[in-house]
Amino acid sequence: MSLLRAAFAFTPAESKRLIGRAVARLPEVRAAFENDLIVIAHGSTNVYVTEELTGQFPGARARGSFLSGHMFNGVMCQTAPGEKGPMIVLDKGKSIPPAPMMDKVLAAGGPGTIFIKGANAVDAEGNAGVFCAHPGCGTIGFAYGYISGRGVKLIVPVGLEKMVASVKAACNQLGHDNLYYHTGQKIGMMPMMNAKVVTEITALKVLFDLDAVHVGGGGVTGSEGTVVLVATGTKAQIDAAIPVIESIKGEPPLQTMKNFCADCVPTTPAMAGTVKEQAGPAAKLTCIYAGKRENELPRGFIRRPETV
Repeated sequence: MSLLRAAFAFTPAESKRLIGRAVARLPEVRAAFENDLIVIAHGSTNVYVTEELTGQFPGARARGSFLSGHMFNGVMCQTAPGEKGPMIVLDKGKSIPPAPMMDKVLAAGGPGTIFIKGANAVDAEGNAGVFCAHPGCGTIGFAYGYISGRGVKLIVPVGLEKMVASVKAACNQLGHDNLYYHTGQKIGMMPMMNAKVVTEITALKVLFDLDAVHVGGGGVTGSEGTVVLVATGTKAQIDAAIPVIESIKGEPPLQTMKNFCADCVPTTPAMAGTVKEQAGPAAKLTCIYAGKRENELPRGFIRRPETV
């Protein structure tokens, strides 16, 4: 049987759409959607996962606010807690409000429970890591022990634009107490060694049974972070993939908005307490811009309307 090769290029937004579609097609995810619990944590790729799994982003929530920490105009930043909706919890495919505390959220599911969390780093060994602006590592920090102890299936959708040499090495370099300077928020990193990582390579295999190799990337003028892969398969497999991939070309990036710096502190839905109670006495030390009014920020850091 003759095999052919095809080179595909994906911008970060296109990768998120492709990866989201593949996560929704995973057998274990489909089984949990029908018979068990799926918890979808905040994250940009998880917006696409939700849409591919349920057909739409729930309610009137803004897609671009379903993030916790995020890169905003080259700065490590976060979404305003009051603008961010709760995690998405699907009980046998039906959206339900999440319980107040993480252990209660995960305790509600059976043996097929799925927890979906994006990442900021992935390495060639399939390890993934997520930045932690919160000193307790936020949602994943409070969920990971329960996930590991119970054996909850952890799915991590992550694009190859986030490839690093070693997640272990990255984790050893980070940590709030280890950073003298930080562009925006302080960060640590939580490794997720027992996750099922879904990249563009995984997606091409799941969706089209194509074997793919990451061959390069880059980009300018809005295509920064583009990933290039070469996929190998039969003519029928590649011909089936081409129209689907062409249909996601031009996927627009999410439009996000940062928190106001004047009163920004890292919080997590996994902890009880108000924003001030969670932040504690070190609140103003978590970001180099914390406490600044919008008109005091550097020119390159996109501002919000001055209302505080």
